[in-house]
Amino acid sequence: MGPRIAIVGGGSHQWAPTLVTDMAGRPSLHDAHIVLDDIDASRLPRMAAYVEHVASVRQIPMTVSTTTDQRVALEGADYVVVNISTGGFESMRHDLEIPARHGIHQPVGDTVGPGGVSRALRNIPVLVGIARDMEELCPHAWLLNLTNPMTTLCRAVTRETSVRTVGLCHEITITRFYLSLLLDTDFRAIEPVITGVNHLPVITELRIDGAHGGGTVDGDGLARLAALTADERRRDDPLPFALPADLGHEPRPDGAEWRKGDLLDINRVKLELFHRFGALPGAGDRHVVEFFPGFVTEESAWGKRWGVTLTTIEDRERDEQRYVQRLEERLAADDVPDLPSGEMVAPLIDSFITDKARSLPLNLPNAGQCPDLPPDVVVEAMCVADGDGVRGRDRASAPPFLAEHLRRVSAAQELTVEAAVSGRRDDVLAALLADPLTGRIDYDHVEQMTDELLAATRPWLPQFA
Repeated sequence: MGPRIAIVGGGSHQWAPTLVTDMAGRPSLHDAHIVLDDIDASRLPRMAAYVEHVASVRQIPMTVSTTTDQRVALEGADYVVVNISTGGFESMRHDLEIPARHGIHQPVGDTVGPGGVSRALRNIPVLVGIARDMEELCPHAWLLNLTNPMTTLCRAVTRETSVRTVGLCHEITITRFYLSLLLDTDFRAIEPVITGVNHLPVITELRIDGAHGGGTVDGDGLARLAALTADERRRDDPLPFALPADLGHEPRPDGAEWRKGDLLDINRVKLELFHRFGALPGAGDRHVVEFFPGFVTEESAWGKRWGVTLTTIEDRERDEQRYVQRLEERLAADDVPDLPSGEMVAPLIDSFITDKARSLPLNLPNAGQCPDLPPDVVVEAMCVADGDGVRGRDRASAPPFLAEHLRRVSAAQELTVEAAVSGRRDDVLAALLADPLTGRIDYDHVEQMTDELLAATRPWLPQFA
């Protein structure tokens, strides 16, 4: 009998088809039973049809069932994948629009800043509730979290329950892809050493493995990156292919080819910090800027000078329609994509089952892999996954400024977890006052914004009743 994999949020047009396709590409998961669980029953039939379509096309014994009862989904599960958004776009609109009225504009608003804190207040009780059900119904299962804000959600679960929990984020994978294009190196040859938290993982070392890179071992990829960015002539070097639209990049005007200068321009924030401090943030700039108060300001045209745009709820609604269209196209296709998506759920489960060791960027409690931060807080680092579970691979420290900044971010995240668990208004205020992005505005505005966010999102905050 194959593994039983419950996907909570299994009606997600963005996540469920991608996860199922990746699982179908792993022989160890061909006989998996997928349980799709969602609070919106109307989404489940098409998702189940897609699992059946994949199994039929690939001729594998994968099976599927659906439910709107979370406890039914969790009963006997081996792995529980969580991708949810409590309150959906209706609640998220408040995360963006209320802070904007107080002078804080957020490109994403799902990790830190007032949007990240507000989102955590809604999602943490749900994640902890899932984990408590897991303690009863599948105590040996792994909780694999894809939901943001990842750090605070995983921290709340590991603080409040005994469930084995891992946070999985694709940002380091995307950055490795960009670096492979900039450094003319096989993606598999690039091995970062990182420290930090989700959406602010800091690459302190970049190893280039000659076995994949077509030459000798070059342990200083960051030096190669510094040399590239210092040579203006290299900006005109063409990229081997256009950047995928799935990464949010529109085609070049008039069909022009992508060049290295284009790729450098869409990563200018992380490169600025790299040039200043010698370590490279490993997430997209739209996430990185939300950890610092000085990039998305009125003076920068709210991030435009740095190549960062603000994603509105309307943008997200258009993305959702594209995900729906993509699902229908896949259902009508005679084949199933072979190329792995870059998401880590399927390879991680495969490592657990087959004992194949992999190095993956994962979010786990700090057991020394990030010595700049306190023990047990959730950190992002390169980890080893195999049949024995997961553990940190490296021990890496950030340069002094970034280390100190990470400590402040982590402290604000700890306060956010406490606020979400306690349901106390003043704990929310404390978390926002400690948050670096929120700290750029007047104290009275922070207090007023706290009350406005709590009032607007109260339907999804039972702990504050």
